[in-house]
Amino acid sequence: MNKKLVLSFCAASAITFSGCTTVADMAGADTATLNATAAQSYNQMVQDARNKGQLDTSSSTYKRINTVFQRLTPVANQMNQTGQPFSWQLAVLKSDQINAFVAPGGKVVFYTGIVNKLNLTDAEIAAIMGHEMVHALEEHAKSKIGAQALTNLALNIGLSAAGSNVGQLGAAAAQLGAQVGVGLPYSRNLESRADEGGLMLMARGGYNPQAAITLWEKMNRLEGGGGASFLSTHPSNSQRIAAMRENLPAAQAIYNQNRR
Repeated sequence: MNKKLVLSFCAASAITFSGCTTVADMAGADTATLNATAAQSYNQMVQDARNKGQLDTSSSTYKRINTVFQRLTPVANQMNQTGQPFSWQLAVLKSDQINAFVAPGGKVVFYTGIVNKLNLTDAEIAAIMGHEMVHALEEHAKSKIGAQALTNLALNIGLSAAGSNVGQLGAAAAQLGAQVGVGLPYSRNLESRADEGGLMLMARGGYNPQAAITLWEKMNRLEGGGGASFLSTHPSNSQRIAAMRENLPAAQAIYNQNRR
């Protein structure tokens, strides 16, 4: 069957996520290929940021984010059930944008603005990191891949949502997101899974999961002010916090067992 027709069928029909994942596999968007594509795009984005002096590799903010990243990576590797080892990498971009995202295969991108503007604690950074890592570990981007037309749509939406003030670096990040299927809002179900899994991941890494609640309370206070790109793809509301509170006892038990 023609590959484009297969993908178009997935995009146009009421197929479940698991069905679309199967079609994505048939179209060459299997885990290994998707991870390789993400790595290529990620490396290009990092090079562009470096050339423009927008790649942070030495500030105190970078060091804090990287410390959390290094601490959670071994835990994420233990949780990886994709059948493919991840080559986890972190890029910290000098930008006032309140944003963070992950690309398949473990390519994590943080904007300095999300830490500095929200005055995040290390545990709150871990809440974001864990959330994003679970998106990658559960291959949520793969679940959203249907057809090349959807990829182009993702690019258009990503660039449109970024607005005129995003600049070249923001466009590069949107390009990365579009190419590998991130950047668009995930379904409520996938967001809930990333919330719950992120709580458990950060707890296993020795970070108090209660910080996830304070993180999203900070996000909620920003919601009405605009300018928070992270909120466009990670809805923050009272229902989300309520769900986290329900999962908190289990996460707290894991934290208590793994406390350092």
